[in-house]
Amino acid sequence: MQRRTGTISRGIRCPIIREGDDLAKIVCDSVIEAAEIDGFELREKDVVAVTESILARSQGNYASVDAIAKDVKAKLGGETVGVIFPILSRNRFAICLKGIAMGCKKVVLMLSYPSDEVGNHLLTYDQLDEAGVNPYSDVLSLSKYRELFGENKHEFTGVDYVDYYSQIITEAGAECEVVFANQAKAILDYTDCVLTCDIHTRQRTKRLLKAAGAKIVCGMDDILTSSVDGSGFNADFGLLGSNKSTEDMIKLFPKDCGEFVTKAQQYLIEKTGKNIEVMVYGDGAFKDPQGKIWELADPCVSPGYTKGLEGTPNELKLKYLADNDFKDLSGEELKKAISERIKEKGEESLVGNMASQGTTPRKFTDLIGSLCDLTSGSGDKGTPVVLVQGYFDNYTN
Repeated sequence: MQRRTGTISRGIRCPIIREGDDLAKIVCDSVIEAAEIDGFELREKDVVAVTESILARSQGNYASVDAIAKDVKAKLGGETVGVIFPILSRNRFAICLKGIAMGCKKVVLMLSYPSDEVGNHLLTYDQLDEAGVNPYSDVLSLSKYRELFGENKHEFTGVDYVDYYSQIITEAGAECEVVFANQAKAILDYTDCVLTCDIHTRQRTKRLLKAAGAKIVCGMDDILTSSVDGSGFNADFGLLGSNKSTEDMIKLFPKDCGEFVTKAQQYLIEKTGKNIEVMVYGDGAFKDPQGKIWELADPCVSPGYTKGLEGTPNELKLKYLADNDFKDLSGEELKKAISERIKEKGEESLVGNMASQGTTPRKFTDLIGSLCDLTSGSGDKGTPVVLVQGYFDNYTN
């Protein structure tokens, strides 16, 4: 009988993961048990996706604010440091800011406006228009910002991040000055030692600052790239991808992801006889239409995946074929014609082909990781592993 379902995404329940657990084995056993209990079959080219959080937890990849402070002081001098373009997040940045401030005498906090890099808004564009402010050129002091805009609380969290971040800095023992600007070099009017905290634009920001004469330029990806007094670390991303664990500890983005996915895939092959792909995923790459927040606060969607997940989709648009090439056909005749066209495409690239317009040629790992992030959620669902089936199917399967 012909299968009537396409892609299926299932959240897989697992035990609570602790440091030192054999995560690859736990994930494999959990997926197999779920298939047995819930009555579905594992197939070739299924994808088992594991959230970065439980991998980092199993690795014990944690660091204290003291470790952050020590590394910041060593790399940026410990005097006046410009901390620029942070995202507005209690979970993602606030605790990092605490450690950063502990490693400085003064922090000049430069916030982008009207929003941060991922869409958390301090202001609306309507407010800027009414005030006659040009966000591309104007640099605002804290007093000018308050005069023009007053207090502005985040739509979802109810937090005034200007006050919140200022308080974190002063409570950590550093002097605080807040400015608002979108040109990186504006910070050089206050200090030539800069820690840039943007995520996806960080390389450009570093380049612009160095070209403008900054003495020291570091990014979040340059802090905790190696262990400080036995702390966790991430050689590739530093503090990027970290989030709050306790009031004084962060959980870093996982390391050695390639080793983990290879080990987990081998377990699954041995247990099932099927070639199942494995990936680690963090934030999905999608934007919330209500809050205008782009979800991707991690440096990438997937820091590790098996080779079968490399590449991008190479798909035909069914509605284009139905409305154009085969507009005079219907029923079984239409189905047969479209199926034959799909089979004919083979491995030939469809870039520029009108029959592929409107498809999504993003990386498989970005697409599947986004699906998994939406499936697992970030709260109490208890499904840190996601099984995706049928993703590589098409109309002919």
